[in-house]
Amino acid sequence: MDRDDLGVILRAAADGNQQAWDTIVERFERLVWATVRGFRLSDEVSADIMQITWLKLVEKFDTIRDPERLGAWLATTARHECLKHLRVAGRAIPTDETEVFDRDDHRDSPALDAALLDQERDRALADAFLQISESCQELLRLLTADPPLAYEDIAEMLGRPVGSIGPTRARCLERLRAVLTTAGYTP
Repeated sequence: MDRDDLGVILRAAADGNQQAWDTIVERFERLVWATVRGFRLSDEVSADIMQITWLKLVEKFDTIRDPERLGAWLATTARHECLKHLRVAGRAIPTDETEVFDRDDHRDSPALDAALLDQERDRALADAFLQISESCQELLRLLTADPPLAYEDIAEMLGRPVGSIGPTRARCLERLRAVLTTAGYTP
């Protein structure tokens, strides 16, 4: 599907054309799902975030100026919704053990330090990921989909030969490492 076709389909979907909407969902559903599942959220939360992502697209149809970047827009929107969920969920700690909150010794615990380091690593990786090409982002998302996709399926989705997936993955990961290294993070 080229840029002009996608632009026409987007306008039709914005005008309420169900077939156009179905075409968009069919084309980008795996990309959005792979992005959301990359955050390892529960199936229920992942499904909710998928719905929120599609709803945001409906709300923003008229603001999308570059149809060829729709995949990137959807992936970014899904990522932001996942991060938003994690921020909110991280604030709530359901427990019946109130004495845990009455102690002061948990503030300097190694577990907290490890969690902060993990968050810092994840943030650096997410920032670096957004700096590599859109085609690399899409390939890496598909390669990390849960459940895993076969190389044949990925090749078909991307319109590439099956034999190019592995070498392209290696080049994309090398670019990601280079961006992380340039940013001062040692992978």
